[in-house]
Amino acid sequence: MEEKYIKNISELLHYYQRIAEQAIEQIDERFLFVSPVPDSNSIATIMQHIAGNQISRWTDFFTSDGEKPNRNRDAEFELNFTDKKELMQFWQKGWKALYKITDNLTAADLEKDIIIRGENHKALEAINRQLAHYPYHIGQIIYLAKMWKGASFKSLSIPKGNSSAFNAKKDGKTPWKKN
Repeated sequence: MEEKYIKNISELLHYYQRIAEQAIEQIDERFLFVSPVPDSNSIATIMQHIAGNQISRWTDFFTSDGEKPNRNRDAEFELNFTDKKELMQFWQKGWKALYKITDNLTAADLEKDIIIRGENHKALEAINRQLAHYPYHIGQIIYLAKMWKGASFKSLSIPKGNSSAFNAKKDGKTPWKKN
C-alpha cells in the first residue's frame, strides 16, 4: 500500500504542475504580472511563493529545517519577476527540488522525522501538508488564468455542461495518473 501511495504522491504533484502550466500557457504574458485587485496576488506572485516554498522545504528535506534561513517568505509576495522566461526558470527550480525527493521516496522515508520551522514532523505529514498547499495555490493560478482568458479558456478538466458526455465515453483513464 505504501508503494501505491508514494506513486500517487508523484503522480498528483506532476499533474498539478502540468495543469498550472497549461493554464499559464493560455494567457498573454502580461497577465502573469497583474493583480486583479489591490492586496491580491498575481499569477507570478503565486508562482514565486510556490517555488520559494518548494526550494526551502525540499532542499535537504531529510537533513535540515524545511524553513531555510535564507528564505524570505514575505518577499515571495512581492513581484520579483517581470519576465516570463525568468519566472518559469524559478518555477522549474522549485519543482526540480521537490521531484528530487518525491520521485525517489521509499516506504521507509515516510516514517522519517523532519523539521519545519523548528517543529518535528513525520515526512508523511509534511508531504500531505504540501499536497494540500500546492493545489490550493494552483487553483488560484487556474482561476486567475480563466478570468484573464475569458470564454476562450480551454478547460483543464470536464468543461462546464459536458459531464454527461464525459461519463458516456469514459475510458477509464484518471487525469492525474501517467497513462
